[in-house]
Amino acid sequence: MLIDFISSRQGEFAALLTAFFWTITALAFESASKKVGSLSVNLIRLVAALGLLTIFSFIIRGIPFPTDASAHNWIWLSLSGLVGFVLGDLFLFRAYVVVGARISMLIMSLAPPIAALIGWLTLGEQLNYKQGLGMLLTFIGIALVVLHREDKDALQLNGGRRKFKFSYPITGLLLAFGGAVGQGGGLVLSKYGMGDYNVFAAVQIRVITGVIGFLALFVILNRWGALSLALKNRQAMGRLSIGAFFGPFLGVSFSLWAVRYTSTGVASAIMSIVPVLIIPASIYFHKEKLKMKEIIGAIIAIFGVFLFFL
Repeated sequence: MLIDFISSRQGEFAALLTAFFWTITALAFESASKKVGSLSVNLIRLVAALGLLTIFSFIIRGIPFPTDASAHNWIWLSLSGLVGFVLGDLFLFRAYVVVGARISMLIMSLAPPIAALIGWLTLGEQLNYKQGLGMLLTFIGIALVVLHREDKDALQLNGGRRKFKFSYPITGLLLAFGGAVGQGGGLVLSKYGMGDYNVFAAVQIRVITGVIGFLALFVILNRWGALSLALKNRQAMGRLSIGAFFGPFLGVSFSLWAVRYTSTGVASAIMSIVPVLIIPASIYFHKEKLKMKEIIGAIIAIFGVFLFFL
């Protein structure tokens, strides 16, 4: 009975596991990025994930690389890798350094609405009033966290006019938003490109493209020295190994498993609970002191995402 229930809801369970995996990987990559730089972390973690995927594919499928993929799979999954891994994660990992994993993942809760908007613009999918309300609530929740009113001294200097200011560097917030756009777009491209193809092999194609994309960036920017230093940093490499296992390997694979067996919207909504899951972890590991309005804002934002897909 229980097995039948889990089997019938495997997409939803995969999405829930993805949320836990991404919470772990966000904290691990935040720590590694602050130690050795976000660009090096991106390349190393994708190479590590590619190694794990290659071994796993050989054991499970009997072939180490996705040589059985169609041209359709390669084209669209490669585009997904460029949008999601190279562009999206390039912004996201830099946001980890600037504003931290907790705020970055809160901004990333915009990814599901962005994915739906992309589907509306490119695939002709319909949006209703409930989805509009969900988007509004998500924005309100995020605004509650990232904005604050000026103090009394600043209020007097402004002639009594009360203004709102960002509680965190706007550069970091924009970087996190870029990550949300990349993840939303990458998810839509992945679903279209994967079809009935093997989930882990589909991720492998995305990771291969991501590795090639970041190698190109290292050539263009000539950052090989930074990469060499990163590889010698044992503490950072330990965090990277944890992040690579739970992120590009398990996390991304289970996210594609989720969108295969349930709708993209439902999967995205469940996976978006990371900003709530990461709160106790941030308090415990990073000793962050959160204001009540930040906790309430995160919950409102997640509720907005759920409402968007009800």
